[in-house]
Amino acid sequence: MSRSPLAADPALSRGREFDQSGGGTRGPRSAFQRDRDRIIHSVAFRRLAGKAQVFVAPDGDHYRVRLTHSLEVAQIGRVLARSLGLDEDLTEALCLAHDIGHPPFGHSGEEALDNALRKYGGWDHNEHCLRTLMRIERTYCDIRGLNLSWEVLEGLAKHNGPVSEPSWALKELDEAFPLDLDRWSSLEAQIAALADDIAYDNHDIDDGLRAGFLQLDDLLTLDFLAEQWDAVRKRHLDAPRPLQLRELVRDQIGAMVNDLIETTTANMAGLNKPDQVRGAGCAIAAFSSEWAARERQLKSFLYERLYYHPEQKITAKVAHQVIAKLYAAFDQEPGLMNGSWHESLPDDATERARHIADFIAGMTDRYAMDCYARIFGNVPEGLSNV
Repeated sequence: MSRSPLAADPALSRGREFDQSGGGTRGPRSAFQRDRDRIIHSVAFRRLAGKAQVFVAPDGDHYRVRLTHSLEVAQIGRVLARSLGLDEDLTEALCLAHDIGHPPFGHSGEEALDNALRKYGGWDHNEHCLRTLMRIERTYCDIRGLNLSWEVLEGLAKHNGPVSEPSWALKELDEAFPLDLDRWSSLEAQIAALADDIAYDNHDIDDGLRAGFLQLDDLLTLDFLAEQWDAVRKRHLDAPRPLQLRELVRDQIGAMVNDLIETTTANMAGLNKPDQVRGAGCAIAAFSSEWAARERQLKSFLYERLYYHPEQKITAKVAHQVIAKLYAAFDQEPGLMNGSWHESLPDDATERARHIADFIAGMTDRYAMDCYARIFGNVPEGLSNV
């Protein structure tokens, strides 16, 4: 595939927040390749191996976690970028980093932190992703954060589209390094966001079936999945049911990828420079109206049958309580945090609250459970349901 004129050019990057021109070159890499590598080598990225995707601290090692999900998103993202002639390295960097802001226990942990910080501006995992990469993660002697390129930070800030009303975290970062929050992001960033949807829509089905939270008969109430299933069974009539189900998930991913490529290619017609994508007033990367409706239907199904499954709701309630009680304990007795976090605790009430939330958000599920057990003597039952 030839390079599209809409592809981001690393040689024309808007640069980094902090000048690093005085350092060594460390190999012949583009700006976006360096970004990808900085993300992969970061502590925050490694911690994704211990953070829940759908199931908290599962006993089996076949279930996805934030790290494996991010790798799967990156695989889909690279396929999309290559097919559309976009910059694969920028796309991959965005895919790998998009979940770095998640706290332990996923959305339950996020709700608990948001509640704890309600009078201090609240808390949001997507904005915390930027805060982690730009301020919290430390790897250089003389600058804060990973000092990623403008294009990566812009794409992560607008993972869900333009931001008209940023909360305190993103507002502070945007004031320090403006990210044009009111405009659409690069085509690579739009592709990365949709690769995320494709990955978790389908891989969460795989994990839900494996755990027994989803049943095939329920899935087949969705007409388009029933059609895919009939086609799989005709092709592989004598194959074991588990392999047929894996084939169903693969076919579904392939169908969504092909539709996204076809629709986005049509939307790219008539555009000849990246800035036209940002000023288009709408997303250029998109599913067709038919597949967009199917994707919404699938998402609704997963929320009803998997994410809000009765056992999941019990786990979510326990996880919320764990994070809430950890925050209260650290707020009352900061010495319970590890040394460096305790020693750097700000005096200002707002900054103090956000500092404690930063500490908790960086925890893996297991570390949060260990901290809870150390402080309160035990871990509540129900935190792992598979």
